[in-house]
Amino acid sequence: MFTEGSRFSISFVTAAPEPDDVVWSIRDHMDRIQVSGTFHVAGGTRTTTLSCKSTLSGYFAVSATLSKAGGTLPRTGTRPSGIATFGILPNSSTYLPAVTLAHIDQHRFGMQGFNGRARLLAALGISQTIDDRQLSVMEPAGPNKWKPSVADVDPIYKRGQVMRLVRLDGIPAWASPAGRDEDRSHPPINLSYYEHYMARVGADTEAIRQVFFPSQQNNYYQVTWEPDWQDSAANFVAMYAAVYKGLHSADPHAVVMGPTSPVPGAYCTVYCTANLLSTYASLGLANYIDGVTTHGYYAYPASAATPPEKYDTDPNPSNVAQALDQQMRALRAQMQSMKPNMRLWSTELGIRYDPGAAYGPNYPSANQLYAQAAVATRAHLIILGEGAQVTYFFFGADYPGDPGYGTFFDLDHSQGSFTATNLSPKPEAMAFAAMTRIIDGTQTFGRLNGLPPMVYGYAFQQLGGGKVITALWTHNNAVWPNSNGTYSPTYTNRYALAVDAPGTNGFVKVIDMMGNSSQAAYVDGITALTLTPSPIYVISSNANVVKANVTAPVGYNGQ
Repeated sequence: MFTEGSRFSISFVTAAPEPDDVVWSIRDHMDRIQVSGTFHVAGGTRTTTLSCKSTLSGYFAVSATLSKAGGTLPRTGTRPSGIATFGILPNSSTYLPAVTLAHIDQHRFGMQGFNGRARLLAALGISQTIDDRQLSVMEPAGPNKWKPSVADVDPIYKRGQVMRLVRLDGIPAWASPAGRDEDRSHPPINLSYYEHYMARVGADTEAIRQVFFPSQQNNYYQVTWEPDWQDSAANFVAMYAAVYKGLHSADPHAVVMGPTSPVPGAYCTVYCTANLLSTYASLGLANYIDGVTTHGYYAYPASAATPPEKYDTDPNPSNVAQALDQQMRALRAQMQSMKPNMRLWSTELGIRYDPGAAYGPNYPSANQLYAQAAVATRAHLIILGEGAQVTYFFFGADYPGDPGYGTFFDLDHSQGSFTATNLSPKPEAMAFAAMTRIIDGTQTFGRLNGLPPMVYGYAFQQLGGGKVITALWTHNNAVWPNSNGTYSPTYTNRYALAVDAPGTNGFVKVIDMMGNSSQAAYVDGITALTLTPSPIYVISSNANVVKANVTAPVGYNGQ
């Protein structure tokens, strides 16, 4: 990945049997050729380097062949044959002023999969990752083995730029009633010991905050992770009580969160966060949480074929509840009934390739990669727009078993690896890099009112009363996918957005999914937009006009 406007090189290695011409091109995330050319090479193994500079940001794929001898770029790891990819990071300062945050907690984006990769996290605009403090990790062999020390904190946190979400689920065999390591089904045998262990975790976390994160207001803890609870409801709440009491006894800044079910809503039983909260509310769970964490899988597993808006236009009301925006509203409503104005974090959401996909020389296609990027960006915007303070991207690079969840290709392992180090960006990576630069440092205003069917929009404002950012797109099930099985990037829908007071004329900035800006006129306070399945961001200045046209998320209490 390179910064917009910087110089970089693309080197072609050829092994032509005789003098030949290399025919090359560079395509963008919509598979459109942005630049192409031809150069002559002698026979034998040769390296030819082109010096490049891009005024566009985003994802780009290089392809090449020999005019006479043919050939193409080989498959490399999980990246298919025919392409080499790179990214150009957007320079958002050309259209958005910088925002000064009072606290690191005000950032809005986290990620799983790159804990040790400080440069990658910075390039993507990520400010939070998950740090392990599970009993099964810290004391796998027996009690009282872990001796907390600030010096032992992961080096990435010593920079003070990437905040910790402290992960607590995970019971070792010696502490489990099941007699085995597990993290989803049972409480530990000795809740008194568990409470004392959590006090050590709390003291350790607060010490780390004081040394490395002095501007951080709170310490954040996630108690359970996609629980598949096989014990009693009373014991679930008792475990939360032990964790809560232990942490708060030693950490005056503790924010204890859960239950982190995979699906946000209330339409399913075991795996829906809102429904799980409802199940345990009567037993007093609200007394032992300071906030709620969920995963954002509106469909499980989520794929490009199942977009977050799929059920919004379903004629069956029970199906409508499965749309991500409806799930988030149900979750916020349940939270508000339990304990008003709690924080809400979505700590995992990834979009994999379509069902039945497998890594190979001809997969994924450019169209699949585009669809993944568009769907993932829309899903995270819905999560934030419907009232989550924070959303986490999933996952770093491709890994075995779930084709495509990676934000980056793994160039060393054909089926991916959890420890991949040689990477290449997908369109999703560059869409995320643009989204963080545009949406981070904002408050959520909420969803736009009166939207026509198949149009989606959410408004945000930079902290400190800055620029207003409205994210908009369209989705139509008929073209996702269409009759030939592809996802249309060019389907359009018109929408008139109010950006200023009636009677005023002017211009707004319109930013595409990859962070490229253009200018659009508005007349009588209205700008006419052409929406596609790729989100755009409209930057305007009259907050009162936009705020008067939104519904704020229930219980959302700012950053």
